[in-house]
Amino acid sequence: MSINRQGYKNTHKKKKKRKRILLWLIMPILLLIIGATAYGGFLYNKAESVMNKSYKPIERDTKKANTNVKLENTSILFIGVDDSEKRKSSGSSRSDALMLATFNKEDKSIKLLSIPRDSYVHIPEKDIYTKITHAHAYGGVKLTLETVEELLDVPVDYYVKMNFNAFIDVINALDGVKVDVPFTFSEQDSKDHAKAITLQKGVQELNGEEALAFARTRKIDSDIQRGMRQQQIVKAILAKGASIKSITNYTDVMEAVGKNMSTDLTFDQMKSFLSYIQAGSGLNVESLSLKGEDSYINRIYYYKLDDAALEETKTKLKNHLNGKATDK
Repeated sequence: MSINRQGYKNTHKKKKKRKRILLWLIMPILLLIIGATAYGGFLYNKAESVMNKSYKPIERDTKKANTNVKLENTSILFIGVDDSEKRKSSGSSRSDALMLATFNKEDKSIKLLSIPRDSYVHIPEKDIYTKITHAHAYGGVKLTLETVEELLDVPVDYYVKMNFNAFIDVINALDGVKVDVPFTFSEQDSKDHAKAITLQKGVQELNGEEALAFARTRKIDSDIQRGMRQQQIVKAILAKGASIKSITNYTDVMEAVGKNMSTDLTFDQMKSFLSYIQAGSGLNVESLSLKGEDSYINRIYYYKLDDAALEETKTKLKNHLNGKATDK
């Protein structure tokens, strides 16, 4: 399942290995385990109830018939969706963030691949080339999974999907998070009201709407810096989540997640997944990115992927999933 298109070169920085998972898409799952640890049986049962309500399997030909609790050499696609009222009314909610995580039990390693939302790719079923963010608008999670599988030529075993409301509600449930804003800027809010949020430069406490504006703004810097800002929010959430004492806060967090998340991971699989990523200092996590360059086709902006770099990434992911030796 390869994609043929003209290759482009760029001067993006080399991929760097990281010893931590820094993606806001997985923060609700991590908060669930923190809450369960802090309050034992009550929140454990609450977490199980929330996850069971969020369980939404998808029928697809490429999906492995795997109900095994253990997550060994497997892959999970995290999908962050722009699901504002404006998008809902037009019936075209798009994926605002995509990350594929592959797991290799033998290596005790995880590879995290960020896929830029404007990547110019082939959309199967529709048989068109356009931005990968449109796959969700055209065919929801199913078509997004199929598009990623075709792009990377690897199976995607599971998915976790969350919308912006989860992000906002979780932070509000924690009574805000402290963030160092590097610049003064204005951004639209979750209801697409232009310049509704204005943040001043400096360390400050952000509520859910303000944190979302900080994490999603795309006009001031690059997608690389955008990812770093999202990572900063994740760390702030985890720090706040680990320090709060109120059971009400944790219950509110879980309710926020339950209303705004869907996944085909069972609760038992989710627990196994969390145990995997909490393996400690022995766990090697590598962040990957797709090289490419800015391009305009018919005056529309796209991120054109570099063919040679894409092939290298595909090989690395395949080797990782197949249990072969990987570079560290």
